[in-house]
Order: sequence, then C-alpha cells, then structure tokens
Amino acid sequence: MKFLDIGKVAEHSGVPPSTLRYYEEIGLIRSLWRHGLRRQFDGDVLLKLSLISLGKAAGFSLTEIAGMFGRDGRPDIPRAQLHARADELERQILDLRMLRDALRHVADCPASTHLECPSFRKLLKSTTRSRAVDHSRSHAATTAVTRKRSVRGPL
Repeated sequence: MKFLDIGKVAEHSGVPPSTLRYYEEIGLIRSLWRHGLRRQFDGDVLLKLSLISLGKAAGFSLTEIAGMFGRDGRPDIPRAQLHARADELERQILDLRMLRDALRHVADCPASTHLECPSFRKLLKSTTRSRAVDHSRSHAATTAVTRKRSVRGPL
C-alpha cells in the first residue's frame, strides 16, 4: 500500500494543503497518521479528491458531497440526486444558450436603440420572468425547510 504525505497529496491533486486539512476537519478525507508534523494519507485519497472535485464542479456543496460517501469512506452516490442535478444543469444550459443567442442578436441588431429591438424586449421579459420563478422556488424551498425545522425542532 502506498502512503503519501500531505505535500505529495497536494502536489498530485492540485488541492492546497490548507484545503486538505479543512477536508480532513469536516470528515471528507482522513489521514492515517503523522510522520513528524506531516499528515500521511493512503494513496486512494487522490481518487477521493478527484470525486470531491467533480462534485464541486457539478455544483454540489461539501455537505452534499460528504453524504455521497458511506461510513467506510467509499462512494455511495445516490443516483436520484445525480439525475436531479443533471436536470438542473440542463435547464441552466438551455437558459444560457437562449441568453447567448439573444445577446448576439442584440449586439448585431440594426435597430437604432436596444429598447426598440423586439428581441431585446423579449430578453428583458424572459429575464424578469426567470428571476420571479427562481425567487418563488427559493422561497418555497426556504419555507419547506422552515416547516421541517418547526416539526422536528431546531437543527
């Protein structure tokens, strides 16, 4: 079994030692022992750090990522959660494509001002609608959490 000190883990993973210490503090990774003042890790920590990095890139919080590992530290990823996040990313991609296309149109629009351009006005309306939907989703999620807390008590 190959062991790596914190410096080697940082070098191979690209994750700074301070972040590695934080990940250890919150239970995402764990060192096996110390050699002097330097933490020693199992070589498998590099795979786990890659999974953590992928989760962060996908928009999962560190708490959500921690929940994707079993008590033994092995990945135990809930597929439904991945599907839900993939669906959310798909919606964001569609929104961003529409925004990109609208901005390109407005940039090339022959109208004398942006406010005279029907596509720009449509973009403004869709942005306002999108913010209203996001706000109501956020409010609904906050309300649901508040209700759960009041039923269960404080977290």
